[in-house]
Amino acid sequence: MLIKSINGCEYFQVPDKTVLCELLHPKNDNIEMGCSIAHAILDKDEASLPHKLKTSVEIYYILEGEGVMHIDNQLKEVGEGDAIYIPPGSVQWIKNTGQSSLKFLCVVTPPWRKEDEYLCD
Repeated sequence: MLIKSINGCEYFQVPDKTVLCELLHPKNDNIEMGCSIAHAILDKDEASLPHKLKTSVEIYYILEGEGVMHIDNQLKEVGEGDAIYIPPGSVQWIKNTGQSSLKFLCVVTPPWRKEDEYLCD
């Protein structure tokens, strides 16, 4: 059995400016699974930088806060309890528009790989 908590997770800022911890990842945890899960945080008035995952599907699940999700040329207000599907190859970014931190899970399938993600101009 493997149980990990965000309370003991090491957070770091990734190139898209989101602060996150890799909660579960097959490479880090020596497990077989078809996805990876990260816990992400954007402070008030912050936004991630536009970026793409070339071949992976990503799903954001909003745990706390509110924001505006941008996928390609579409944007939509999002909040607690929303699940957001991000197709592979889509330009994506999210802005915190709330009064507190925006906290969300990032589920990536196949599991996130550095070489699959790049920042957009």
